[in-house]
Order: sequence, then structure tokens, then C-alpha cells
Amino acid sequence: MRFVWAVMAFVLAAILIGTGIAQRTIFLGPKDVTAELSVKSPQAYTVIDSSVLRAHPGEQTLVAHGDGTIFVAQARTGDLDAWLSDTSFNRITLGKDGKTSAKVIDPTAKSDGEDVQRNPAGSDLWLDSFSDKDSLIDRMQVPEGVSVLVASDGKSDAPTDLTLKWPLDTATPWAGPLMVAGGVFLLAGLVLYVLAIRHSRRGRGPRRKAPPPLPVTEPIDVAERQRVEGTGADAAGTGSADAETEPTPPPGETGAAPTATGTAHERRAVRPRRRLLMLLPAVGVTAALLTGCTPDIWPHVSASPTPSPTETQSAEAGQQAPAVTEAQASRILESISGTLADADKNLDAAKAETRLEGAALDARKTAYAVRASVPDFALPATIPPDKIKILVPQAYDAWPRTVLMLVEHGNDEKVAPLIMTMTQQDPWSNYKISSVAEMQAAAKLPNMAPAWLGAKLTPPDSPFLAAEPDNLAAEFANVIDQGDKSEFYDKFDKSAIAFAKSVQESRAALQQALKDANADTTSSLAFAATAGPEPAVSMSSIDSGAIVAVTLDDSQTIKPTSADAVIKLDKNPSAKALTGVDQSATGFVSVYGVQLFFAVPAQGSNDKIALLAASQQLQSVTEIK
Repeated sequence: MRFVWAVMAFVLAAILIGTGIAQRTIFLGPKDVTAELSVKSPQAYTVIDSSVLRAHPGEQTLVAHGDGTIFVAQARTGDLDAWLSDTSFNRITLGKDGKTSAKVIDPTAKSDGEDVQRNPAGSDLWLDSFSDKDSLIDRMQVPEGVSVLVASDGKSDAPTDLTLKWPLDTATPWAGPLMVAGGVFLLAGLVLYVLAIRHSRRGRGPRRKAPPPLPVTEPIDVAERQRVEGTGADAAGTGSADAETEPTPPPGETGAAPTATGTAHERRAVRPRRRLLMLLPAVGVTAALLTGCTPDIWPHVSASPTPSPTETQSAEAGQQAPAVTEAQASRILESISGTLADADKNLDAAKAETRLEGAALDARKTAYAVRASVPDFALPATIPPDKIKILVPQAYDAWPRTVLMLVEHGNDEKVAPLIMTMTQQDPWSNYKISSVAEMQAAAKLPNMAPAWLGAKLTPPDSPFLAAEPDNLAAEFANVIDQGDKSEFYDKFDKSAIAFAKSVQESRAALQQALKDANADTTSSLAFAATAGPEPAVSMSSIDSGAIVAVTLDDSQTIKPTSADAVIKLDKNPSAKALTGVDQSATGFVSVYGVQLFFAVPAQGSNDKIALLAASQQLQSVTEIK
């Protein structure tokens, strides 16, 4: 019967293991669904619409083949349309029947009647981008509203050999349990088979009827037996008087017994090892079947979801998309940092101009001009390439777009973080930093909207703030010039007043130095703070306030008061480097650009306008004509 059970276990094991293997082989369907994308009239650009990319659930894999450079970028569909508005391109869309079709889209913003040839590589508009030679495989997880651009270098036609793939669910959750169960039955069958063989050997076949009892035997006289055997041997002529007879062990001696006993023990010790060796094939087969198996062969037990915190902000109806994502902002910052590092190294103002504008550009141009003659002249703060602590993009679908960022210098807490604004003027331009300043030690930013939501720009003449953004620079300039006599003095907090006093103290020190040199009788020194030419940038905060970036021009005018006097630049090498003269009979005007960031509360709030960050650099030195 044990053999029957063993055979049944082997049969079940074969069925279970075979079924599990079949689920992963002959019964396993295709791993993905594929769509061939074709165009009738090749163009320099091909747009794969979001509906095509999301025709099937799961990750999208784009395979492109062509000659030369292949460039692929992801962008919001509206942004791609804006970027391609001045040129023709192919758009691949999904029809109601589920089939794809390509159509050439004519430009909507022609300027000279010809398509614009523009290399798409390096644009800040892309959410992500990849490039390769001759062939490219791009795995994506494109969300709704995002399309893909396929191009070469903007001059050659885009690759036309395009294939999209989506993964199919090939999970076989019962394959693993079936193979494990088959292994268990295989092991059980082997055990039953071993037990059946052991039982059969112990029984030694069918038992026979016992023989009748033997007659009672008499004791044998050993000495008499030897005498009789000896006599018989001599009579036969086969014995020998000198032959030695091996003594028979007396009763009770066990000379040969240990050998027999030892053999029995050895056999008992070998049998368990043989059984273990017989079990090894079952374990090995089961292990081999499960080797290399993926989690797809096991049932997935859905754990209870962990509660996530509820968002404190939500998008309003009609809310526009944020200008950049966090990943996109990090890539842009890294590009800006690398460009400016190279420009600083080579004192290349033209390269700096590709990533700076306004007061930030003027400060660097001046610094480069002075540094060429004065090697120890300090350059403006370097832009760190990473660690964006706070990102507030403008929620705006059109252009220009503005982004506010607070950036730290890695893990170096001794260097003040930088707060900056950068602007993208149109779809074809890259972002440029317009204002950048070092955070004050005790400054605290107001509550700003998260990066995924974005914030709105406050109108420059908004009456809902404690100070209109366009008037803020002029009001603070008045505080610098007038001190506590200014009508705007009480609108600013202690940090802003402390900065204004530091400017006043530096002015007083210059006046004292002029007096100590006995030059105050032959020359005059005047100071004035005015609003800079750049418009204010105001990003709204959650509490109806705003962070406002403004610029000031702090000018110093020195001129002689006597016809025989001249103003010399012997002790001012930076002014000498910028003007190219050693002295002047008319005098000089030095302008220091001051970039400031304020936290402006809402109108009617009891809070005061707080200074968040400030930066001051030499902007220009000119001779009075």
C-alpha cells in the first residue's frame, strides 16, 4: 500500500509542477503590446500626442532608429505647441478606432515665410530629455497632458522608425504556490517510497510454517570426540602426529563477536545517510524550479494603506500649471551654475549674459571688467548647482514666466543661502536670473505655495499689500536717505532699518575719510539712493502677502569745489579700471547696485515689511562730463 501512496504522490507532484511551469511558459502571453508609428511626410520635428502615449496603461517605452543624433523630450502639450508655433511638424494622434495617424501641422507664427530650424537640445522648456546616436530607447511614465518631441538637430528630418511599447500584466500568482506544492508532494512521495522499501526488506517476503521441534540433544564429550577423530585420521593416513590443532574458543569468549557487531553498527550508521542522499534530489528539484523566479509568480497581498497627510492647499478652479517642476528646476539650476562658473573663470561677460539679466548681469559685467586689472577684486556670489530648499514657480501657462528659489550651498551652513528670481521671456528662451541676494541671518520666509501648485504674481500696483511693489524701492530708498525722518520709516521692521543704518554709517565713514585727508575743503561728496530701473517682481504668499524683489541704485558723487582741484583715483583701482583715467577735474559718479528681497504683508496687517535678503555690488563708475 505504501508503494501505491508513493506513486500517487509522484503523480500529484508531476501535475502540480508541470502546471506551474506551463503557466510561466506555454500559457504565458506576450510581455508587451506594440504600436508602430509612421509618418507620410518626414519633418524636422515629430510630436507624439499624449493620447497616443496613454493609449494603454503602464510605462511607455519609445524605440527610435535613425541616422545620426536622435533627440527625445517630454513637455506639456501646450508648451510644445508654443515652441513649434513658428515651424511645421508632424503630430501623431490617436483616433476613435484606436489607430494612430500622423498629420503635418503648418506654422501659425511665421515671420519670414520659412520654417525655423532650431536645435531642441538644451532648452529649459523640457520636463526631461534624452539623446543618442542612431538608436534610442526611452522608458517613460508620461502623465496626462504631456506629449513627446522626437527630433534630430532641428535641421535634419526626425527619425521615422518609431515604435511604442506598453507592458502587459504577465503575473502568474499561482505558479509559485503550485511548484512549491509539487515539491512538497515529490518529497512526500520519496519518503513513502523509502518507507515502502524498508518495510518490504524487513518482512523478507511471505512467512512459511515453522518446522517441528528438534529432538533433545545430549552433551558431547570433547576429549572422547578428539580421540575418535584422531584415530580415524591415523587410520586413513591423512593425519599427522605433529599437527597442531587450533583450540576452540571456550564458551563465553567473544573473539569473533566484535567484528560481527561492528559490521552491524556500521550498516546501521550508513542507512540514515543513504536516506538523506535519497531526499536530496527532491530538495534540489524544488530549488531549481524556483531559482530565478520573480515576484510575479506569487500572490500579492495588499497591505492596509498608510494614511497620508491631507494637502493643506488645493488648486483653484481654472488654476494654471506651475512654470517648472522640481526636477526641471534642478536641471535648470545646474545648467545656470555651470555656465556662470565657466564665465567667472574666463571673465566671459557674453557667456554670463546667456543666464543673467538686469541688475544681476550688470554686477557681473562690472566685476569682470575690474577683475581684469585688479586680480583681488571680489566677484558676485557663485550660484550653487544643487539643494533647492524652497521652490515657488509662477502658475502661468503663457510667457514671460517667473520662478522664485531659495538655494543652499550644499551642507555648508557658514555660507548664507541665496534667494533669486529667474524669468523665461518666451518659449524659445532659457531662464535668466534677474535678482539674487544673500539671506539675512534672522530672516524668515512667509508661507509660500508648494512647488506642485505654484503661485501667482502680484500686480505691480496692487493696493492689497502694505506697499505697492512698484513703490517699494523708492520708499526704502527714502528711508536710507532720511533715516527716522522718513515718512516710510515705521513701515519697515528692525532688519530693514538695520540695513539702512549700515548704508548710512558707510557714507559717514567716507565723509570722515575725506575730512581726514583735508580734501573736504576742495571737494564735495554727496549720496543718493533711488529706485533701480528694473521692475519689481512680486510672488504672492499663502497669507495674502508677497515676496517682492526690488533693486536700488546707491550713488556717490564726488567732484572738486575749486577750479584748481582735481579728483585723483590713486587709491581707487576699481574706479580707475572702469573709467580708464587717473584723475578728473569734473569728478566721478560711482553707482552701487543693491538687490533686495522683502516680505510684504497684506494691507491692514499689523506686521511690518521685513527685509529677507540683500546684496550690494559696484555697478558703474563714470566721469562727470
